[in-house]
Amino acid sequence: MFQVVIRNFLRGLLIVAPIAATIWLIYATFSAIDGWLHLEQILDRRVIPGAGFLATFAAITLVGFLARIIGLRWLFRQLDGLFARVPLVKILYTAIRDLTQAFVGERKRFDQPVAVAPTEDPNLLLLGFLTRDTLDELGLPGFASVYVPQSYNFAGQLVLVPHDRIRTLDAGATQTMKFIVSGGVAEARANTPPLE
Repeated sequence: MFQVVIRNFLRGLLIVAPIAATIWLIYATFSAIDGWLHLEQILDRRVIPGAGFLATFAAITLVGFLARIIGLRWLFRQLDGLFARVPLVKILYTAIRDLTQAFVGERKRFDQPVAVAPTEDPNLLLLGFLTRDTLDELGLPGFASVYVPQSYNFAGQLVLVPHDRIRTLDAGATQTMKFIVSGGVAEARANTPPLE
């Protein structure tokens, strides 16, 4: 009897946990963004939940629209240059700017999924994304940089490897990222030839 209860609990957990975690993550993200502008303090009255989220979305969209206007492009370039020159601030600013551009910019960086052999054994592979094809500027000719995300985490590791230990995957970037982040339990559709 107890085993039946445990089995049904675990079966229910498999259904409820992903749904609850997804709803919680969406709610937490929505609530965080909704509170960015502190509309209740600005307007000195209660506002409809979601008004801050919509106002933030509208403000970011407006900045994106204004960045296309020739006269204002100069201003945004000056702001970018200012933040990129201020000591200490430039480290944080340029890292966040480059990471944001890597995901949503015109020059996406996490769009080339690869498998990397980190050791002499070609059967041991790490999955990641090619971020730079050459590292000559670092004095490492014949090397490339690969970002290797961690499973169940918003972190990763940058590895520098010789070109002959990298092979491009025949899979989409989104599918590969889901596979890595899920710890390999998400479906993967990659047709990769063996390392030679």
